[in-house]
Amino acid sequence: MKRKLSLLAFVMLAAVSTLHAQEETKDPLKISAYAEVYYQYDFNDPENNTRPGFVYGHNRNNEVSLNLGLVKANYETEKLRANIALGAGTYMNSNYAAEPGVLKNIYEANIGLKISKNKNLWVDAGIMSSHIGFESAVSKDCFTLTRSILADNSPYFESGAKISYTSDNGKWFVSGLVLNGWQRIQRVDGNSTVAFGHQLTYKPNEKITLNSSSFIGNDKPDSIRQMRYFHNLYGSFQISKKLALITGFDIGAEQKAKGSDQYNIWYSPVIIAKYSPTEKLSFAIRGEYYSDEKSVMITTGTENGFKTFGYSLNADYWILPNLVWRTELKNLSSKADIFINRDHNLKNNNLIAVTSLAVSF
Repeated sequence: MKRKLSLLAFVMLAAVSTLHAQEETKDPLKISAYAEVYYQYDFNDPENNTRPGFVYGHNRNNEVSLNLGLVKANYETEKLRANIALGAGTYMNSNYAAEPGVLKNIYEANIGLKISKNKNLWVDAGIMSSHIGFESAVSKDCFTLTRSILADNSPYFESGAKISYTSDNGKWFVSGLVLNGWQRIQRVDGNSTVAFGHQLTYKPNEKITLNSSSFIGNDKPDSIRQMRYFHNLYGSFQISKKLALITGFDIGAEQKAKGSDQYNIWYSPVIIAKYSPTEKLSFAIRGEYYSDEKSVMITTGTENGFKTFGYSLNADYWILPNLVWRTELKNLSSKADIFINRDHNLKNNNLIAVTSLAVSF
Protein backbone atom coordinates (compact mmCIF):
# COMPACT_ATOMS: atom_id res chain seq x y z
CA MET A 1 0.00 0.00 0.00
CA LYS A 2 2.82 2.39 0.89
CA ARG A 3 4.48 1.63 -2.44
CA LYS A 4 1.25 2.49 -4.29
CA LEU A 5 0.89 5.76 -2.36
CA SER A 6 4.53 6.65 -3.06
CA LEU A 7 4.05 5.92 -6.75
CA LEU A 8 0.87 8.04 -6.86
CA ALA A 9 2.62 10.93 -5.10
CA PHE A 10 5.51 10.70 -7.57
CA VAL A 11 3.12 10.81 -10.56
CA MET A 12 1.25 13.82 -9.13
CA LEU A 13 4.51 15.64 -8.40
CA ALA A 14 5.76 14.95 -11.92
CA ALA A 15 2.49 16.26 -13.41
CA VAL A 16 2.65 19.47 -11.34
CA SER A 17 6.28 19.99 -12.32
CA THR A 18 5.43 19.53 -16.00
CA LEU A 19 2.58 22.07 -15.84
CA HIS A 20 4.84 24.56 -14.03
CA ALA A 21 7.53 24.13 -16.66
CA GLN A 22 4.98 24.68 -19.43
CA GLU A 23 3.82 27.93 -17.80
CA GLU A 24 7.41 29.14 -17.48
CA THR A 25 8.18 28.36 -21.12
CA LYS A 26 4.82 29.61 -22.45
CA ASP A 27 5.33 31.51 -25.67
CA PRO A 28 4.66 35.23 -24.97
CA LEU A 29 3.92 35.81 -28.68
CA LYS A 30 0.36 35.33 -29.95
CA ILE A 31 -0.80 35.72 -33.56
CA SER A 32 -4.49 36.34 -34.27
CA ALA A 33 -6.64 37.37 -37.21
CA TYR A 34 -10.10 38.78 -37.84
CA ALA A 35 -12.17 39.33 -40.97
CA GLU A 36 -15.70 40.62 -41.52
CA VAL A 37 -17.45 40.66 -44.89
CA TYR A 38 -20.85 42.27 -45.36
CA TYR A 39 -23.59 43.08 -47.82
CA GLN A 40 -25.68 46.20 -47.28
CA TYR A 41 -28.63 47.74 -49.06
CA ASP A 42 -29.49 51.39 -48.57
CA PHE A 43 -33.14 51.91 -49.60
CA ASN A 44 -32.26 55.42 -50.82
CA ASP A 45 -29.94 53.62 -53.26
CA PRO A 46 -27.26 56.35 -53.52
CA GLU A 47 -25.74 56.64 -56.98
CA ASN A 48 -22.13 56.36 -55.78
CA ASN A 49 -22.99 53.30 -53.64
CA THR A 50 -21.58 55.01 -50.56
CA ARG A 51 -23.43 55.67 -47.33
CA PRO A 52 -23.65 59.26 -45.96
CA GLY A 53 -20.37 60.94 -45.02
CA PHE A 54 -20.88 60.60 -41.27
CA VAL A 55 -20.81 56.78 -41.55
CA TYR A 56 -17.26 55.42 -41.26
CA GLY A 57 -17.86 51.68 -41.03
CA HIS A 58 -20.03 49.38 -43.17
CA ASN A 59 -20.43 52.28 -45.58
CA ARG A 60 -20.62 50.59 -49.00
CA ASN A 61 -24.00 49.96 -50.57
CA ASN A 62 -25.29 47.12 -52.74
CA GLU A 63 -22.04 45.18 -52.91
CA VAL A 64 -20.20 42.48 -51.00
CA SER A 65 -17.40 44.28 -49.14
CA LEU A 66 -14.72 43.68 -46.55
CA ASN A 67 -15.39 45.96 -43.60
CA LEU A 68 -12.26 45.01 -41.68
CA GLY A 69 -9.61 42.36 -42.10
CA LEU A 70 -6.63 42.40 -39.77
CA VAL A 71 -3.70 40.31 -38.61
CA LYS A 72 -2.35 41.02 -35.15
CA ALA A 73 0.78 40.04 -33.24
CA ASN A 74 0.70 40.43 -29.45
CA TYR A 75 3.76 40.01 -27.23
CA GLU A 76 3.34 40.04 -23.48
CA THR A 77 5.53 39.23 -20.51
CA GLU A 78 5.39 40.34 -16.90
CA LYS A 79 7.11 43.67 -17.62
CA LEU A 80 6.76 44.21 -21.37
CA ARG A 81 3.87 44.22 -23.83
CA ALA A 82 3.61 45.12 -27.48
CA ASN A 83 1.00 44.97 -30.23
CA ILE A 84 1.15 45.38 -33.97
CA ALA A 85 -1.81 44.90 -36.28
CA LEU A 86 -2.22 45.59 -39.99
CA GLY A 87 -5.68 46.15 -41.42
CA ALA A 88 -7.57 46.55 -44.69
CA GLY A 89 -11.17 47.14 -45.71
CA THR A 90 -13.77 49.88 -45.97
CA TYR A 91 -13.33 50.77 -42.30
CA MET A 92 -9.62 51.43 -42.85
CA ASN A 93 -10.28 53.40 -46.06
CA SER A 94 -12.70 55.75 -44.29
CA ASN A 95 -11.06 56.24 -40.90
CA TYR A 96 -7.43 56.46 -42.07
CA ALA A 97 -8.08 58.62 -45.14
CA ALA A 98 -6.12 61.56 -43.67
CA GLU A 99 -3.01 59.48 -42.93
CA PRO A 100 -0.11 59.29 -45.43
CA GLY A 101 1.31 56.21 -47.16
CA VAL A 102 1.61 52.95 -45.27
CA LEU A 103 0.19 54.55 -42.10
CA LYS A 104 -3.23 54.02 -43.70
CA ASN A 105 -2.95 50.29 -42.95
CA ILE A 106 -1.64 50.38 -39.37
CA TYR A 107 -4.54 49.37 -37.16
CA GLU A 108 -2.38 49.21 -34.05
CA ALA A 109 1.32 49.50 -33.15
CA ASN A 110 2.37 50.14 -29.57
CA ILE A 111 4.83 49.19 -26.84
CA GLY A 112 4.17 49.11 -23.10
CA LEU A 113 6.50 48.88 -20.10
CA LYS A 114 5.55 48.08 -16.52
CA ILE A 115 7.18 50.72 -14.34
CA SER A 116 6.31 49.40 -10.88
CA LYS A 117 7.56 46.21 -9.30
CA ASN A 118 4.55 45.65 -7.06
CA LYS A 119 1.72 47.59 -8.72
CA ASN A 120 -0.01 47.24 -12.08
CA LEU A 121 1.35 50.53 -13.41
CA TRP A 122 2.22 50.81 -17.11
CA VAL A 123 3.44 53.32 -19.68
CA ASP A 124 2.36 52.64 -23.28
CA ALA A 125 3.19 54.55 -26.45
CA GLY A 126 2.34 54.28 -30.13
CA ILE A 127 -0.85 53.80 -32.12
CA MET A 128 -3.56 52.47 -29.83
CA SER A 129 -7.26 51.75 -29.72
CA SER A 130 -9.22 54.78 -28.53
CA HIS A 131 -9.85 55.27 -24.82
CA ILE A 132 -13.25 56.76 -25.72
CA GLY A 133 -16.49 54.82 -26.03
CA PHE A 134 -17.80 51.27 -25.67
CA GLU A 135 -17.85 50.35 -29.38
CA SER A 136 -14.83 49.28 -31.42
CA ALA A 137 -14.13 48.58 -35.08
CA VAL A 138 -14.30 44.83 -34.38
CA SER A 139 -17.99 44.25 -34.94
CA LYS A 140 -18.20 40.83 -33.27
CA ASP A 141 -17.29 42.45 -29.93
CA CYS A 142 -20.18 44.94 -30.11
CA PHE A 143 -23.88 44.50 -29.34
CA THR A 144 -24.87 45.66 -32.84
CA LEU A 145 -23.55 44.96 -36.32
CA THR A 146 -23.09 48.64 -37.28
CA ARG A 147 -21.77 51.38 -35.05
CA SER A 148 -23.78 54.10 -33.36
CA ILE A 149 -23.57 57.63 -34.76
CA LEU A 150 -21.65 58.74 -31.66
CA ALA A 151 -19.07 55.96 -32.13
CA ASP A 152 -18.56 56.74 -35.82
CA ASN A 153 -17.98 60.42 -34.98
CA SER A 154 -15.56 60.02 -32.09
CA PRO A 155 -12.09 58.45 -32.21
CA TYR A 156 -11.67 54.74 -32.96
CA PHE A 157 -7.89 55.00 -32.60
CA GLU A 158 -5.28 57.44 -31.28
CA SER A 159 -1.53 57.92 -31.19
CA GLY A 160 0.57 59.18 -28.32
CA ALA A 161 1.49 57.95 -24.86
CA LYS A 162 -0.43 56.99 -21.74
CA ILE A 163 0.22 56.01 -18.16
CA SER A 164 -2.32 53.62 -16.66
CA TYR A 165 -3.00 51.95 -13.33
CA THR A 166 -5.25 49.01 -12.45
CA SER A 167 -6.03 48.43 -8.78
CA ASP A 168 -5.03 45.17 -7.14
CA ASN A 169 -8.65 44.02 -6.93
CA GLY A 170 -9.28 44.91 -10.59
CA LYS A 171 -12.18 47.24 -9.78
CA TRP A 172 -10.50 50.52 -10.77
CA PHE A 173 -8.66 51.53 -13.92
CA VAL A 174 -7.31 55.05 -14.42
CA SER A 175 -5.15 56.50 -17.19
CA GLY A 176 -3.84 59.83 -18.42
CA LEU A 177 -2.96 60.39 -22.08
CA VAL A 178 -0.92 62.76 -24.25
CA LEU A 179 -2.14 62.54 -27.85
CA ASN A 180 -1.34 63.76 -31.36
CA GLY A 181 -4.93 64.85 -31.94
CA TRP A 182 -8.49 63.70 -32.49
CA GLN A 183 -8.13 60.29 -34.19
CA ARG A 184 -4.74 61.13 -35.65
CA ILE A 185 -1.54 59.22 -36.21
CA GLN A 186 0.19 62.33 -37.50
CA ARG A 187 -0.77 65.81 -36.32
CA VAL A 188 -2.45 68.23 -38.69
CA ASP A 189 0.01 70.32 -40.72
CA GLY A 190 0.62 73.62 -38.95
CA ASN A 191 -0.49 72.25 -35.57
CA SER A 192 2.13 72.55 -32.81
CA THR A 193 -0.10 71.56 -29.91
CA VAL A 194 -0.65 68.24 -28.17
CA ALA A 195 -3.96 66.95 -26.88
CA PHE A 196 -4.79 65.35 -23.54
CA GLY A 197 -7.23 62.77 -22.28
CA HIS A 198 -8.25 60.70 -19.31
CA GLN A 199 -10.06 57.44 -18.64
CA LEU A 200 -11.60 56.26 -15.40
CA THR A 201 -13.31 52.86 -15.23
CA TYR A 202 -15.03 51.33 -12.21
CA LYS A 203 -16.13 47.69 -12.07
CA PRO A 204 -17.78 47.05 -8.70
CA ASN A 205 -18.51 43.48 -9.81
CA GLU A 206 -18.48 41.30 -12.92
CA LYS A 207 -21.90 42.58 -14.03
CA ILE A 208 -21.36 46.34 -13.97
CA THR A 209 -18.88 48.63 -15.75
CA LEU A 210 -18.95 52.42 -15.42
CA ASN A 211 -16.63 54.54 -17.57
CA SER A 212 -15.68 58.20 -17.95
CA SER A 213 -13.35 59.37 -20.75
CA SER A 214 -12.34 62.79 -22.03
CA PHE A 215 -10.43 64.65 -24.75
CA ILE A 216 -9.00 68.18 -24.59
CA GLY A 217 -7.12 69.67 -27.53
CA ASN A 218 -7.04 71.49 -30.84
CA ASP A 219 -7.30 69.51 -34.07
CA LYS A 220 -6.70 72.41 -36.48
CA PRO A 221 -3.65 74.42 -37.59
CA ASP A 222 -2.42 77.00 -35.07
CA SER A 223 -3.60 79.83 -37.33
CA ILE A 224 -7.26 78.87 -36.72
CA ARG A 225 -6.85 77.10 -33.37
CA GLN A 226 -10.15 76.08 -31.79
CA MET A 227 -10.03 74.24 -28.49
CA ARG A 228 -12.22 71.17 -28.25
CA TYR A 229 -13.51 69.69 -24.99
CA PHE A 230 -15.21 66.31 -25.13
CA HIS A 231 -16.56 63.84 -22.59
CA ASN A 232 -17.86 60.29 -22.98
CA LEU A 233 -19.82 58.53 -20.24
CA TYR A 234 -21.24 55.01 -20.40
CA GLY A 235 -22.44 52.16 -18.25
CA SER A 236 -22.59 48.46 -19.10
CA PHE A 237 -24.95 46.23 -17.10
CA GLN A 238 -25.38 42.45 -17.21
CA ILE A 239 -28.87 42.45 -15.77
CA SER A 240 -29.31 38.69 -15.97
CA LYS A 241 -27.73 35.73 -17.73
CA LYS A 242 -29.78 36.52 -20.85
CA LEU A 243 -30.25 40.30 -20.70
CA ALA A 244 -27.60 43.04 -20.98
CA LEU A 245 -27.84 46.82 -21.31
CA ILE A 246 -25.50 49.62 -22.36
CA THR A 247 -26.26 53.31 -21.95
CA GLY A 248 -23.98 56.09 -23.18
CA PHE A 249 -23.83 59.86 -23.48
CA ASP A 250 -21.34 62.00 -25.41
CA ILE A 251 -21.06 65.78 -25.17
CA GLY A 252 -18.55 68.09 -26.82
CA ALA A 253 -17.80 71.80 -27.04
CA GLU A 254 -15.53 73.60 -29.50
CA GLN A 255 -14.62 77.28 -29.69
CA LYS A 256 -16.60 79.14 -32.34
CA ALA A 257 -13.40 80.87 -33.45
CA LYS A 258 -9.79 81.26 -32.34
CA GLY A 259 -9.65 82.92 -28.93
CA SER A 260 -13.44 82.97 -28.59
CA ASP A 261 -15.18 82.49 -25.24
CA GLN A 262 -18.24 81.08 -27.03
CA TYR A 263 -18.62 77.41 -27.95
CA ASN A 264 -20.53 75.20 -30.35
CA ILE A 265 -22.07 72.23 -28.55
CA TRP A 266 -22.94 68.75 -29.78
CA TYR A 267 -24.25 65.76 -27.85
CA SER A 268 -25.57 62.23 -28.29
CA PRO A 269 -27.39 59.77 -25.99
CA VAL A 270 -27.66 56.07 -26.87
CA ILE A 271 -29.16 52.96 -25.29
CA ILE A 272 -28.71 49.35 -26.46
CA ALA A 273 -30.38 46.27 -25.01
CA LYS A 274 -29.29 42.72 -25.84
CA TYR A 275 -31.26 39.54 -25.19
CA SER A 276 -29.64 36.10 -25.61
CA PRO A 277 -32.19 33.26 -25.38
CA THR A 278 -29.45 30.71 -26.11
CA GLU A 279 -25.66 30.69 -26.24
CA LYS A 280 -25.73 30.82 -30.04
CA LEU A 281 -28.59 33.26 -30.65
CA SER A 282 -29.02 36.88 -29.54
CA PHE A 283 -31.10 39.94 -30.40
CA ALA A 284 -30.34 43.62 -29.83
CA ILE A 285 -32.31 46.84 -30.12
CA ARG A 286 -30.77 50.32 -30.19
CA GLY A 287 -32.15 53.82 -29.83
CA GLU A 288 -29.98 56.89 -30.37
CA TYR A 289 -30.07 60.62 -31.01
CA TYR A 290 -27.33 62.90 -32.31
CA SER A 291 -27.53 66.70 -32.19
CA ASP A 292 -24.86 68.82 -33.90
CA GLU A 293 -26.66 72.05 -34.73
CA LYS A 294 -23.52 73.99 -35.66
CA SER A 295 -21.97 71.19 -37.76
CA VAL A 296 -18.84 70.71 -35.66
CA MET A 297 -18.62 67.00 -36.39
CA ILE A 298 -21.19 66.44 -39.15
CA THR A 299 -21.70 69.02 -41.88
CA THR A 300 -25.14 69.21 -43.55
CA GLY A 301 -25.39 72.72 -44.98
CA THR A 302 -28.83 73.10 -43.41
CA GLU A 303 -30.12 75.73 -40.98
CA ASN A 304 -30.57 73.32 -38.10
CA GLY A 305 -27.45 71.29 -38.73
CA PHE A 306 -27.50 67.57 -37.94
CA LYS A 307 -30.32 66.46 -35.63
CA THR A 308 -31.03 62.80 -36.19
CA PHE A 309 -32.81 60.01 -34.33
CA GLY A 310 -31.97 56.39 -35.10
CA TYR A 311 -33.11 52.92 -34.15
CA SER A 312 -31.92 49.46 -35.15
CA LEU A 313 -32.87 45.81 -34.72
CA ASN A 314 -30.12 43.21 -34.66
CA ALA A 315 -29.98 39.40 -34.77
CA ASP A 316 -26.83 37.31 -34.30
CA TYR A 317 -26.25 33.59 -34.72
CA TRP A 318 -22.95 31.94 -33.79
CA ILE A 319 -22.52 29.24 -36.43
CA LEU A 320 -19.23 28.17 -34.84
CA PRO A 321 -17.45 29.41 -31.71
CA ASN A 322 -15.35 31.71 -33.94
CA LEU A 323 -17.86 32.42 -36.76
CA VAL A 324 -20.88 34.70 -36.33
CA TRP A 325 -23.64 35.63 -38.79
CA ARG A 326 -25.18 39.03 -38.08
CA THR A 327 -28.16 40.87 -39.59
CA GLU A 328 -29.39 44.37 -38.87
CA LEU A 329 -32.22 46.65 -39.91
CA LYS A 330 -31.50 50.33 -39.19
CA ASN A 331 -33.41 53.56 -39.74
CA LEU A 332 -32.30 57.18 -39.39
CA SER A 333 -34.73 60.09 -39.28
CA SER A 334 -33.39 63.65 -39.54
CA LYS A 335 -35.02 67.00 -38.83
CA ALA A 336 -33.75 68.24 -42.20
CA ASP A 337 -33.61 66.66 -45.65
CA ILE A 338 -30.00 65.48 -45.68
CA PHE A 339 -30.12 62.03 -47.32
CA ILE A 340 -29.67 61.83 -51.11
CA ASN A 341 -31.25 59.11 -53.24
CA ARG A 342 -30.35 57.90 -56.73
CA ASP A 343 -32.57 60.57 -58.34
CA HIS A 344 -30.62 63.28 -56.47
CA ASN A 345 -33.63 64.10 -54.32
CA LEU A 346 -33.18 64.94 -50.65
CA LYS A 347 -35.03 62.98 -47.97
CA ASN A 348 -35.17 63.12 -44.18
CA ASN A 349 -35.24 59.34 -43.77
CA ASN A 350 -32.66 56.62 -44.38
CA LEU A 351 -33.40 52.88 -44.05
CA ILE A 352 -30.75 50.18 -44.49
CA ALA A 353 -30.52 46.41 -44.20
CA VAL A 354 -27.14 44.77 -43.70
CA THR A 355 -25.85 41.27 -43.08
CA SER A 356 -22.33 40.07 -42.31
CA LEU A 357 -20.11 37.10 -41.54
CA ALA A 358 -17.25 37.60 -39.09
CA VAL A 359 -14.52 35.09 -38.31
CA SER A 360 -11.68 35.23 -35.80
CA PHE A 361 -8.79 32.87 -35.14
